[in-house]
Amino acid sequence: MRLGIIGLPQSGKTTIFNALTRGNQPVTMSGGRFEVHTAVVDVPDERVDRLSKLFNPKKTIYAKVTYADIAGLEGSASKSGISGQLLNQLSQMDGFVHVVRCFENLNVPHPAGSLDPRRDIATMDAELLLNDLIAVERRLERLVEERKKGGGRDRTLIEREIDLFNRFHEHLAADLPLRDLEISSEDEKMISGFGFLSRKPMLVLLNLSDDQPAPTINYAHQRSAVTSLQGRLEMELAQLSREDAQLFMAEYGIEEMGLSKVIALSYDLLGLQSFFTVGPDEVRAWTIQRGTSALEAAGVIHSDLQKGFIRAEVVHCEELLSLGGLNEARSKGKLRLEGKEYILRDGEIMHVRFNL
Repeated sequence: MRLGIIGLPQSGKTTIFNALTRGNQPVTMSGGRFEVHTAVVDVPDERVDRLSKLFNPKKTIYAKVTYADIAGLEGSASKSGISGQLLNQLSQMDGFVHVVRCFENLNVPHPAGSLDPRRDIATMDAELLLNDLIAVERRLERLVEERKKGGGRDRTLIEREIDLFNRFHEHLAADLPLRDLEISSEDEKMISGFGFLSRKPMLVLLNLSDDQPAPTINYAHQRSAVTSLQGRLEMELAQLSREDAQLFMAEYGIEEMGLSKVIALSYDLLGLQSFFTVGPDEVRAWTIQRGTSALEAAGVIHSDLQKGFIRAEVVHCEELLSLGGLNEARSKGKLRLEGKEYILRDGEIMHVRFNL
């Protein structure tokens, strides 16, 4: 899972990147230059901690998320749209974290001259929508030309794609992101190679100063969410040792670092969930899409497990933890045998029986 951290200049993108990834990238201004910094972080999951304590394995592996700090968007999209390396990077992301400036800093004035989170959100949305609108118009031109020439693809497929892209055009022209538009799974496959930016999930992250209350933001779009983070404070906490961070949090009455909330929320926003494999060698969280079958999940672990799949032994982690182990779950009849079509639920433990 790759999430791009985007935002207008001086919004604190790199500060948030450092807070989420425990990094130490310089937070100086990039001046609109195209830059990308990436880091892979663990998805916090207390269930993994509890399972690891129960099994005491040689290795404990959490689910992962990759964050990319992407500089270069300035909220001034041209008629040709976003171009070059920047568009290529944005298109590869599974979703975006839009950092919105809410903090005052007289030494770093807002490029627009004043703080206005709602304006900044609308500016960034307009940039992404305009880029998608240009791409849709170009595709429609090619499809109409293809229909005139004939002799290539089935005409029914061409007409279907034209209808879909006309729907896209109408939606974008109304200043609505494509993620608000419901389409079929077949149509989803049809557009999989386009990387439309406004179709990607969006987490709007309000970057606050210390002790600043978060403004109320209404962002009523599908596959979207709004949260807040005291960016500078969280970055400083993230860069402390675990022991020093715990002392600081205890002193100031901070129960949980905000970055844990943001990481878990961004993981959930993409429609992802975790299942676990457990044993004395390894306790591990695996990432799958909601609705993934046992057969598909076996392939996530290893392709051989999917090829030779016979049955899956499944138990929810809470049941196993309450019973005290796999043997206890098996003796109580809680370790179920499921077939290849079984849809795994978040938090289930799976052991695959297979034969090649």
